[in-house]
Amino acid sequence: MGKWLKRLAWLAGVFVVAIGALGAVAWWHSERALATVHPVKDPSLVFAGDAAEAERGAHLYAVLGCVDCHGADARGKFVFDAMPVARIVGSNLTPSAIAGRYDANQLAAAIRHGVGPDGRPLRFMPSGDFKDLSDADTAALVRHLQSLPPSDHAPGETVIGPMARVLHLFGQFDLAPAEHIDHAPRSRGAPPAGPTAEYGAYLAQVCTGCHGADWAGQRVPGTPPELPAASNLTLHENGLAGWTEADFIRVIREGKRPDGRELHGFMPWRIYGAMTDEELQALWRHFERLPPRPGAG
Repeated sequence: MGKWLKRLAWLAGVFVVAIGALGAVAWWHSERALATVHPVKDPSLVFAGDAAEAERGAHLYAVLGCVDCHGADARGKFVFDAMPVARIVGSNLTPSAIAGRYDANQLAAAIRHGVGPDGRPLRFMPSGDFKDLSDADTAALVRHLQSLPPSDHAPGETVIGPMARVLHLFGQFDLAPAEHIDHAPRSRGAPPAGPTAEYGAYLAQVCTGCHGADWAGQRVPGTPPELPAASNLTLHENGLAGWTEADFIRVIREGKRPDGRELHGFMPWRIYGAMTDEELQALWRHFERLPPRPGAG
């Protein structure tokens, strides 16, 4: 009996040391990623300064998902608590909260590059979805943020849990999306707005964070196992095969599939439901021309 107890104690000790070593490596790896400086030297924003730009900025804030993390008035909000992975809080982005820290071009860098004023990565900021947002649309979005009523609301702080660091070590959680973005200086344009596949491809970039770079679906990195994978958006039999444009628009407007089943609550369809008919038509025409892929969803 004494020999077995010694062996068990030895194994327990090895296990504790291994867990400690893994935690230390994960901490070092994640802190190195968060401390890396990514210089951004994109051309300065040019503002139209007209009513159309202001209206466009408010629309983009609503339909790009900004409202989901930062709130309708950008005062910041608690998003979710999934400790020991992470506790996510959207920052207050009103002018009084960011005064002295972010000018217009630094806001653009935060949106498209996922970095703060010091060039270091913003935690969990999904800039991979916005890295190709056009200069004009970025200017409109920044103008909207700068025009909001000031607020001293303090929504709290994002907390990185130990599991987030371990998952980041193994490439299963995008703690610092800025790591994967091309930060080379460049101008960005967009196809003409309209119900076209080309414009739909531009808009569909916001879908890639969940549905994958090829829109064929995936298990969203870092999500708990009880959440379903993001759906396949190609016309594969595992995706949107058999759907019509009307079906697609209905699922975004009402959250219901063609067979009447409701979308899982993780899908923020109400946000994208604020898109115009033209935008939803463009998205459908993009998805329907994609080559069918089985996907990983």
